[in-house]
Amino acid sequence: MKSYIIFDLDGTLLNTIDDLANSTNYALQSLGYPVHGLWVYPSMVGNGVKKLIERALPQEARTEKIIGDTLAAFRAHYDEHCCDATKPYPGIEELLADLTARGINLAVTSNKYNEAVEKIIHHYFPNANFRAILGSTEGMPRKPDPSIVFKALSMCPTPKAQVLYVGDSGVDMETARRACVESVGVTWGFRSIQELQQAYADHIVSTPAQIIELAEK
Repeated sequence: MKSYIIFDLDGTLLNTIDDLANSTNYALQSLGYPVHGLWVYPSMVGNGVKKLIERALPQEARTEKIIGDTLAAFRAHYDEHCCDATKPYPGIEELLADLTARGINLAVTSNKYNEAVEKIIHHYFPNANFRAILGSTEGMPRKPDPSIVFKALSMCPTPKAQVLYVGDSGVDMETARRACVESVGVTWGFRSIQELQQAYADHIVSTPAQIIELAEK
C-alpha cells in the first residue's frame, strides 16, 4: 500500500498548455518576435518557464537580456491568466478525492515557478490532501534533479517504498529514478508513451483510476 503520492503538475494533473502558450505568445508579440501555434508548445514545456521562453525565442534572440525581458512579460501575463483555459484532465478530481478519502498523502512538485503552482493548485484542488505544494524557487535545482522530491519527502516523512511519483514526461521518470522512488507515467499528458518507455517508467497508465490500483498494491 502506498501512503504518499507525488504528482507533477502540467500535463499530469492539469492541461495547462493553452494558458502557457497564450502567455508565451503574448510575451513574444509584445517584444516583436514571432508567435507559435498552440500545437508546438507541448514539446517546449517541462523544464521550467525560463527554458520554455528560451525555446520559444528565435535562436539569434536567446541572450540573457532578451530571455529575461520576455520572461518578465510572460509572468506578468500568466499571473493574471493562468486559470483562463487550464482544466483538470478527466478523472483527476475524482482521483484526488478518492486518494484523500483513503487517507493517502499527496504532493505536487513542478518546474513551474512556485507562486503560480500554489495559485493553480489552490484554485483547482482546494480540498485535496496536499502535504506539499512545491514549484521552482531560487536555489532549488529543477527536475530531473531530485531535490524537490526530497523536499516533499521532508515535509511528509514516508518510507520510499510507500511512495509513488506520477508524471507525464521523461524528465519526471528520471526524477523518480534519481530519487529512488517508484515512477508512474501517464499517457494523457504532453509527452508520448515512447518517451515514458525510453525513460524506464516503472508503470504506464492511461486512466487516473489505474493510479488507485497501483496505490493499493
